[in-house]
Amino acid sequence: MSFTLSSPVTGGAQTNFTSPTYTLATDTAPTSAGKQYAVSALGGTQAGVDSASSPSRPFTITLSRPASLKSLAPVDPVTGILRSVPKNVYTILVRKGVTPLSGQSSQIALARVELAIPAGADTADAPNVRAMISLLIGSLNSISASIGDTSVTGVI
Repeated sequence: MSFTLSSPVTGGAQTNFTSPTYTLATDTAPTSAGKQYAVSALGGTQAGVDSASSPSRPFTITLSRPASLKSLAPVDPVTGILRSVPKNVYTILVRKGVTPLSGQSSQIALARVELAIPAGADTADAPNVRAMISLLIGSLNSISASIGDTSVTGVI
């Protein structure tokens, strides 16, 4: 099984959200080692969330694997120990346009298991920060087994 999201994605629980859903449209991933989807419509009640994806205010999720999968080097013939163990890194990235301060231009918030929220968006645009997190959690819930499969097979 590979990284594949079925639309709509049911979002994770968030304060002031009732049954959030995200309708996804296939988008173009930045690399051939990934898949990307854009949120084309919001569903349920998501108080204060103002937009699906647009060029100036994106709301996307990108699933990617390493461009080149790594394998183990031979064991050291003298010590019998591996000299190094490389890592294959798989990434799930959600991008969401948020407002850092009322009347200011949108900024991009990122969620990559680590969240990078623009300062001020937590108070000026909390619902869109919550929408980003909701999509991430809902997507992870819906593809948990696929993430495990892709991580061990390298097939996206």
